[in-house]
Amino acid sequence: MKKWSKSELIGLSQSHPIIAFDGVCNLCDGFVQWLMKRDKKKIFRYVTLQSEAGDILLTASGKEKETVVLAYKGSIYTYSDVALKSMKILEGWWKMLSYFSILPKWGRDMIYHFIARNRYRWFGKKDECMVPTAEVRDLFL
Repeated sequence: MKKWSKSELIGLSQSHPIIAFDGVCNLCDGFVQWLMKRDKKKIFRYVTLQSEAGDILLTASGKEKETVVLAYKGSIYTYSDVALKSMKILEGWWKMLSYFSILPKWGRDMIYHFIARNRYRWFGKKDECMVPTAEVRDLFL
């Protein structure tokens, strides 16, 4: 597996949004599976927070493992901004969901944190990170 540097990951994010997610969380994995199905141009790249590349992005965000991280065009997004920015990047009517960004960030993030704190209890947890199938393996760093 390739060793990534922060500058390489941020550079890659110029053309490919990178989602760093909790690989053992069923909710987080579900979000990634949902994105992969709707990303017709295959522009998103994925990495688990448990990996070295994921840890680099998490550290760059300055946040704890309670968040999914999105690196895109040199910027780092966390919490509710990840879902909203991801919707904006997707083609089609999904972009309309990004209009929820007009809601106050503190309120969106409060809901995000509530769900994140309870995600294992409500959605479950895997013993290990998912292994990408051959069809999507090239989307993972």
